[in-house]
Amino acid sequence: MLWLFRFFSHWPLAALHAVGAALGWLVWLASARYRSHFRANVAQAGLPFAAARPAIAETGRFVGELPKLWMRPRQQSCLGNVRVEGQAHAEQAFAQGRGVIFFGPHCGSFELGPQALAELYGPVTAIYRPARKAWLARLESLARDRLHLTVVPASLSGIRLMHKTLRANHAVAMLTDQVPPEGQGMWAPFFGRPAYTMTLAARLAMQSGAVLLPVSCERLPRGRGYFLKIWPALADVDSGGKADLLPAVTRINQAIEAIVLSQPGQYLWGYARYKRPRKEAP
Repeated sequence: MLWLFRFFSHWPLAALHAVGAALGWLVWLASARYRSHFRANVAQAGLPFAAARPAIAETGRFVGELPKLWMRPRQQSCLGNVRVEGQAHAEQAFAQGRGVIFFGPHCGSFELGPQALAELYGPVTAIYRPARKAWLARLESLARDRLHLTVVPASLSGIRLMHKTLRANHAVAMLTDQVPPEGQGMWAPFFGRPAYTMTLAARLAMQSGAVLLPVSCERLPRGRGYFLKIWPALADVDSGGKADLLPAVTRINQAIEAIVLSQPGQYLWGYARYKRPRKEAP
């Protein structure tokens, strides 16, 4: 499978996005369950289907661009076709000396986002859940290990490293709109409906005083590149106890909602966001 990724990595980005768009529509036509989740989540967000319809193709474009993003030579910059906005927010956050937590949704090119942030503000430690298929897990580990970017699994050792990173006034990065395993999250409103939500970002901020910065990475049309936006920092979630955890998690969800509503045509609407969490093996 590695050779296939290497082969497609030499294709122009526009061509990869064209193939990916076709793939996105094939999945849409083939899976009634996917269509059901997609439509239900769009309706829950209060959006007309037409606003989210482009996400059918964009989901495929995300898959299509992976060879380009994952097989890029380790020393080669990814910023050549990335427009950046909001760097003042990051500079103000780092100036506080307590570390920065970059977070965002599964929207746009969320694979490129950590790579770009690592080049701009590295070192960055990003947490992820390894794929269940062994070959894909190996490929993910190889592809995501970049200059100034360290990827760690969602485990106790990974969380300890994130605490260490923040104490050194460096940055961590994570996607906060996925359903964590049972016991690692809490029920919080997401587009007006309770969703089991990860608490890690809120806990890290409350324990370390790190600044929470929302980030989006929008895919530009016709393979022209990407638009990385650093949003204003969240306020009032950097201290407190367990009683303050739900408001903090809710604020993070609200920031995610704002990003999604700003680019509904690039969110992964087909994800079962409101499912019950699975039980983690001991």
